[in-house]
Amino acid sequence: MFIQTEDTPNPNTMKFLPGREIAPESPREFATPEEAEASLLARELFAVDGVTGVFCGADYISVSKDETLDWPHIKPAILGTIMDVLQSGAALFEADGGEADYEPDSGPAKEIKEIIDTRVRPAVARDGGDIIFKGFDEQTGIVALVMRGACAGCPSSTMTLKSGIENLLKHYVPEVREVVAVG
Repeated sequence: MFIQTEDTPNPNTMKFLPGREIAPESPREFATPEEAEASLLARELFAVDGVTGVFCGADYISVSKDETLDWPHIKPAILGTIMDVLQSGAALFEADGGEADYEPDSGPAKEIKEIIDTRVRPAVARDGGDIIFKGFDEQTGIVALVMRGACAGCPSSTMTLKSGIENLLKHYVPEVREVVAVG
């Protein structure tokens, strides 16, 4: 098995591409070892000294490390762990599924979610992350998004959020006044 790696805009997160599906139905994020209990893959990755987060996309795994460690020191252990778990043939996740997305019925919220899903999420997935639409307050014009994977904690995430996503949404949905990241 050959696993490709890619740097992400977040210097503490690397994208691992094993050439097979990982979480095709719904991306999964594991921010703590306790959350990782729901996934064999995440549990084993958190056992690698220095791993601080795991995000599983459709066909990739983004792993975040402690900023005091260098990738050359931790990367071989991460590659070995991914290879061992995938070659074991065991289920990667418990059956309960990933995080459910908010599904607006109609109006600006529905239009915003469609733009996020079709234009923004594929772009950030290329960088090892994900952005989830959490809601739209029609009174204030504020869009709430959750940034996951390589996007969470990335030095350029604020610029991406404000200059990229906010401008895109304002262009297509005049009711949008601001985009904010939420927990």
